[in-house]
Amino acid sequence: MESLILQHLLNWLVLGSIYTLVAIGFSLLFGLLNVIHFSHGDVSMIAPFVALGSLQVLFGLAGSSAGILPILAALVIAVLVTGLVGIGADRLVISRFRHSPAMMALVATVALGTVVRELIRGFYPQGSNPKSFPAIVQGFVEFGGLRLPALPVLIVVSTVAIVVLMYLLMQNSPIGMRIRAVAEDGATARLMGITPARIFAFTFFLASAVGALGALFFASYAGVVRFDFGVQLGLIGFSAAVIGGLGSMGGAILGALAIAGIETIVQANMADGASYRLVFAFALVILMLCIRPSGLLGKPVFEKV
Repeated sequence: MESLILQHLLNWLVLGSIYTLVAIGFSLLFGLLNVIHFSHGDVSMIAPFVALGSLQVLFGLAGSSAGILPILAALVIAVLVTGLVGIGADRLVISRFRHSPAMMALVATVALGTVVRELIRGFYPQGSNPKSFPAIVQGFVEFGGLRLPALPVLIVVSTVAIVVLMYLLMQNSPIGMRIRAVAEDGATARLMGITPARIFAFTFFLASAVGALGALFFASYAGVVRFDFGVQLGLIGFSAAVIGGLGSMGGAILGALAIAGIETIVQANMADGASYRLVFAFALVILMLCIRPSGLLGKPVFEKV
């Protein structure tokens, strides 16, 4: 009984960690641009495919006995490439709607997500088929007398470290100050010598790179990746950000843990719960929008009429 409870708790923390990494990107971009980047999930899902391609090349060069170094190198390459794709998405598409009505940017990012998915399916060998994705780490770790699988522990610990680093970056660094200044008032920030275009590029790189880590953890934990997984991951990440309050990093974390908790409870207590977990998760989103549209930690916006 205790082992079963521990397994459910670990599943909750792992799912919450993965959703957190994706939701942070949504909140970061919304807080800066006041735009919902609906292709964020699809851009993040580029990372597992880049990692798989890099692994084939690196193991081909170093041999199968090279150990964990090719895996780490493939992960770094995947994160960097995805971050650069995020910058490209902003330069090619999203920046053109910077001063347009929000609906135009929303439609453009939805279309961009479709383009990204179809490019993955078209250019990756047999891109329509699911791809087996290896575990980043294997084995077990001893913790407080418990023997836990290494991969879930790595995912949870890495996410906590990333969240702490993101908080320190945003609150205690010059670049974080510039990001907050541009988000508050871009025109005034420009007068103070800040270049908004550079801030936009860095923010898109950061959000996409963090989302890429979430997608890599998701693929490694599931053991499989498919070209359209970004749709579901993006919707869940966006829903988590909505529950917590768009623009709030703390809210994104709370929303991710709430959705992951609902999914875990449903799967643990319902027959065929895996088929209904998203029903309850998105029902929670609807309920939250009805009760508190601004989210748990979001600030209500008042407009003069």
